[in-house]
Amino acid sequence: MKNKIGMNLLLWGTEIDERLFPVLEQIKQIGYDGVEIPIFNTNPEHWYTWRKKLDELGLARIAVTINGPGESFISSDPAERKSTLERNKLALDCAMILGSDLLTGPFHSALGVFTGSKATSQEKLWAKEGLWDLAEYADSLGITLGLEYLNRFESYLVSCSDELLDLVNYVNHPACKIMFDTFHANIEEKSMSEAIKKIGEKLVHVQLSENDRGTLGQGRVEIPEVLEALKGINYEGMLSIEAFSEKLSAANIWRKMFESEEQLMKDSYEYLKTII
Repeated sequence: MKNKIGMNLLLWGTEIDERLFPVLEQIKQIGYDGVEIPIFNTNPEHWYTWRKKLDELGLARIAVTINGPGESFISSDPAERKSTLERNKLALDCAMILGSDLLTGPFHSALGVFTGSKATSQEKLWAKEGLWDLAEYADSLGITLGLEYLNRFESYLVSCSDELLDLVNYVNHPACKIMFDTFHANIEEKSMSEAIKKIGEKLVHVQLSENDRGTLGQGRVEIPEVLEALKGINYEGMLSIEAFSEKLSAANIWRKMFESEEQLMKDSYEYLKTII
């Protein structure tokens, strides 16, 4: 496999600003090809300096965004659905300025918001309508959406590959595709390799993450199996390492999972390079 290897910046929390530029230099020095950049600041002006820095370092970049409470395509409030579309269009504007041809993440619905029931046909229709409009706008910018399913404890619209594949087929737009995260798949899939085969050509991005969100290769996720399945579908996209710490409060990790961010990056990279 000749996939680029990336690092997700959520390891350093949600404050994504120029204070992370030395981290970008570290990432490059270790050997990574790219970074995954969370778009929480949806002011496009914020991202020009980022593009310049990434270009200087020669790092590829993939944009990721998340919708929180009050930002849902499946809300019963039409005003919220409309504002969610506008918010995610801004995220696409930021992705374009960054130079990313993907906007990935679980933005099909709001993280951590539940009704106590499974998704209704009406909610699925609202998701289809909102995501179609967003995909149309993404397509006009030359960007593809890479939707992510989360596990059952974080999301209810889609929480496995079958459900997400059904949603993407329902949206039925060429700019609406799928990304795959091994943390959630490790919880929800009977077989990660079978899930990857099903997704097939709709797969545009992969996050490699351990069951404890720690250092890659030191947990229970079968990363070699995942890589073999990706080979089987001729996946050519980035392999992005996603790990979290206490700096990301939403992950609810309140114990030290690794020695340092630098150690985690080095060990994860070296492990992946030995099996890729």
